[in-house]
Amino acid sequence: MKMHFCIPVSQQRPDALGGRYVLYSVYLDGFLFCKVRYSQLHRWNEQLKRVFGNCLPPFPPKYYLAMTTSMADERRDQLEQYLQNVTMDPNMLRSDVFVDFLKLMQLDTFHITTKKASLDIFLPDGRSIKVEIQTSDTAERVLEVVSHNIGLCQELLGYFGLFLIHFCKEGRLSVVKKLVDFELPYVSLRSSEVENCKVGLRKWYLDPSLDARLMDCRAAVDLIYMQAIQDIEKEWAKPTELQRQKLEALQKEDNQTKFLELAREVRHYGYVQLEPCTCDHPEPGCQTLLSIGNNEISCCITLPDNRTLDIIFQMDRVKCWQVTFLGTLLDTDGPQQTLNHNLELRLQYCEDSHWRWFVIHTKQAFLLSSCLKKMISEKMVKQAAENPEMKDYSSFLPRKSKIKIAEVDCAFGTIKEEDL
Repeated sequence: MKMHFCIPVSQQRPDALGGRYVLYSVYLDGFLFCKVRYSQLHRWNEQLKRVFGNCLPPFPPKYYLAMTTSMADERRDQLEQYLQNVTMDPNMLRSDVFVDFLKLMQLDTFHITTKKASLDIFLPDGRSIKVEIQTSDTAERVLEVVSHNIGLCQELLGYFGLFLIHFCKEGRLSVVKKLVDFELPYVSLRSSEVENCKVGLRKWYLDPSLDARLMDCRAAVDLIYMQAIQDIEKEWAKPTELQRQKLEALQKEDNQTKFLELAREVRHYGYVQLEPCTCDHPEPGCQTLLSIGNNEISCCITLPDNRTLDIIFQMDRVKCWQVTFLGTLLDTDGPQQTLNHNLELRLQYCEDSHWRWFVIHTKQAFLLSSCLKKMISEKMVKQAAENPEMKDYSSFLPRKSKIKIAEVDCAFGTIKEEDL
């Protein structure tokens, strides 16, 4: 599955010999991931070729004469497509030549050297675990260290992830992004412009029925129990008054199994809730609160007369979506650290046998897109289990995807999920 890589901006820089070169700003999930030269990407592509042969996507050719503006834009677009396409092969994603290059680019971009460091990983109950790592350790490696410390079964790591989480005033929290496997948590945290941002451990699945696969591991149960309590306290999950009373009684008894059984009946249990944003339905500028999970997008829309309207988009009604950046990227100091301002996500869905667009303006558009892809992948896994003839999908497990769910088509500032 393609990742949210884009190169919406580049800059010309002087080199040591008096000439000039182009430095490309690569963004991942809306945040500046690294800055890289064409020559560096070209050498990387040659290294990948030696390992994987001719299965690589096309790499933009060298130009031996000065590039025009249109040629420079075309190369930027081609490099963007290359980064998206090269991430579709799971074997390539896990290879040393792939990971080591991106690790080096992240460290160099933010001027961080490889050294020992301590990193606090926050649990859903507010406690933190201090782990000793290298600044160059990937999110996958850090998650392994954390799981060892808390006794989480290794085979269940794919059901959890590390996230950048913004701890807001008045006890609110907001998920900023999920850290991808090859991302460096230490670097991402240090480079984040989000105030009071921390690395947190949370489950990473949106189908509540998947809880059942974790119930034989005490550490896993502890984690999803803590997160269920947190989600109810933060009003991400919305129990009725009777459900709340029963849950509070079970919590006092510390009966985790019964608590989770009842919690799974609670509205929006296991959903990811976004910060308040705006949408264009039924008219532009309406405030809305989005909750994503269990194969649906739940929207609570506040109308101009302060009445509320609840709309649910089932994922089987969704055809495609696209994320578009509507602002400018350059300021006096160069490219911004994040694209997460002036973002919109346009969702195409079927209503009354007609395809319509639903537009959402949210700084968490990339997180929303990641959640939509996650729900699709979980549905594919479930369909594969129910249909033995879907042999190609039988190995589609968390963090080890081997099928293509959607095309991601990145143009300038636009990421589009095609033909779901």
